[in-house]
Amino acid sequence: MNILLERNSPTPIYIQIRNYLARLIQSEKIVNGQKLPSIRAMSTNIGVNKLTVIEAYSLLEADGLIHARPGSGYFVNRTITPCLEPISRSTFAPSQEVIILQGGGSFFEQYTNSIQARRQGGMIEFSSGFPSTTISDNLQRIAKRALVKAGDTFLREDFPQGQLILRQLIAQMLIGQGLDVSPAEVIITTGSQQALSLAMQYYLQKDDWVIVETPTYHGALGILESLQAKVIGIPMTAEGMNLELLEQYLKTHRPKLIYTISTLHNPTGITTSLAHRQTLLMLAQQYECLILEDNAYEGLKFQPVPPPIKALDRHNLVTYISTFSKTLMPGLRVGYMVVTGEHHQPLVKHKLLNDLHVSTVSQAIVSEFLATGHYRRHLNRLRVSNLQSRNVMLQALENYFPEAISWTVPQGGLFLWTHLPSHLPIGEICSQALSHNVLVASGAAFFLGQGYPAMRLNFSQTPEDIEHGIKILGQLIKKYSTANFTSKCVPSQRLPVSSIFS
Repeated sequence: MNILLERNSPTPIYIQIRNYLARLIQSEKIVNGQKLPSIRAMSTNIGVNKLTVIEAYSLLEADGLIHARPGSGYFVNRTITPCLEPISRSTFAPSQEVIILQGGGSFFEQYTNSIQARRQGGMIEFSSGFPSTTISDNLQRIAKRALVKAGDTFLREDFPQGQLILRQLIAQMLIGQGLDVSPAEVIITTGSQQALSLAMQYYLQKDDWVIVETPTYHGALGILESLQAKVIGIPMTAEGMNLELLEQYLKTHRPKLIYTISTLHNPTGITTSLAHRQTLLMLAQQYECLILEDNAYEGLKFQPVPPPIKALDRHNLVTYISTFSKTLMPGLRVGYMVVTGEHHQPLVKHKLLNDLHVSTVSQAIVSEFLATGHYRRHLNRLRVSNLQSRNVMLQALENYFPEAISWTVPQGGLFLWTHLPSHLPIGEICSQALSHNVLVASGAAFFLGQGYPAMRLNFSQTPEDIEHGIKILGQLIKKYSTANFTSKCVPSQRLPVSSIFS
């Protein structure tokens, strides 16, 4: 393959190679399924370093035009997408009871148990809120290159709002998600957990009313408990937060803040529609209530989602939060928040008093991933892997769980939410599962107080672990169902999932 390169062009060589091959693929001059020349052959043929070819192929993979087969090379993608449709409507339909309580679940206990399980090995870890991570030579190479490029700058102190280059790259990424934002409106944080903590500390005082979804992210509940805020839990429906109940409590309690996870909700996996987002924002405007939008899992979507609520915000009511900990590497601890209007500078000052600035090493590594296209490539691989794992878990649930159990079918993210009959002792089931080396997140942690029996199941595990772990859980649930079943229990309908598999 002959590629005419302009050696003196300001366009990097690897970009020229990528652009040339992309044109051939898009014009179908290279047919679907065709194997590209090997990295060594391409580098020899056009007289460039092998790393230059790797960069070009990586960008093509990030664009979804080619894919790598381990041990075989790179191939042009066929025009086949994973089977996502049709999917029957979810039967997730919990009771719509508002919970008002000061306090929340044990975030500390669940987090430390999850870390301990990963460290000891041999545990099927369904409880984690992070993806399963593997260290590849590619990740290490990119990290090393980032540090070389940074020189000695990563040894110096930095601005509390974060490095300009990273904020510029994040702003570009968010524009692609429908959120028109400038780098000056982005604040880099130590993961989204710090962003949540900073925002809640800034917007709320003791005894202030705040609205959350029920269930919701237990880390946020832990922060609200420490602030001694008064929390109103509005129940989730299959479409998102119950908006009728939301308006009722906005009217009667006049809360200062609504905390919502609009895309790939934690823990249910639900993504709200554009209409739902518009109505929620309209209600917030009507009752002069701020919104804290936490979209930590948006990068893991299987299909397009509506723009964030922040993208619809014209009155600076919404603070938007996300992170790279769920999509890239948890250990980097790089998140960000988008804050517009009068609240931006006070929050930057507030952050300075907490940690001065985020690790410059971590910021440099994330910047390198974003600038070179490796982040998009990594997300593409992660989405494909997660989709396959989700389908394996859905099929395992179909095979091993009793008819009385229902679950959500998330279009991305890392986990789904299972709803159990009220008579089942969820604590005993989780305890018994742990004795079989299966760690499960009991739904109790995600409620303000007494919620319904449920489990959050992380599906970013190996197919073998998913199959084995769900089989064990199914056996335990059936055991306790037989022992405790009474005529008062009414089985819920579960979602047929066989139609989603190709």
